[in-house]
Order: sequence, then C-alpha cells, then structure tokens
Amino acid sequence: MDKVVINVLGMSCSHCENSVNEAISELDGVEDVRASAVDKNVVVEYDSSKVSNKDIKNVIIDLGYEIIEEKSVYEQ
Repeated sequence: MDKVVINVLGMSCSHCENSVNEAISELDGVEDVRASAVDKNVVVEYDSSKVSNKDIKNVIIDLGYEIIEEKSVYEQ
C-alpha cells in the first residue's frame, strides 16, 4: 500500500473536501482518501498496481484545483 500527501490550492470548504473525497474514492485501487481544506492537502492510500499517482492528481486537476507539490509516504 502506498500513501501520498498532495498539497492543493483552491479547497476552501467542506463541500470542496467532499467533492475531492468522492471523486478520488471512485478510482479502482484507492483504499482511503482524506481531503482537508484547513490543511490544504489530500492524503491518499492506494494500491499502486491498480491506480497511479498521476491518475489521482488528474482527478484533482479535473475538479478545478491546483496541485502545489506532493510527498510520497511509503508504507510496508
């Protein structure tokens, strides 16, 4: 299982968080997603054999948000 923290510009409320959470959750291989307008990031746990980091970022961009940077957190 991989984990990534993606810093996002443009999320300002719980509606934004819910939109991001729902859209990313629909991707096959995503185990958990937590968007935070307060922290301005999205934390995603996913199976990299089913979904790519790029796929996750594309969903965020398609929703109209801007990605600043990301941090990969590898778990074993």
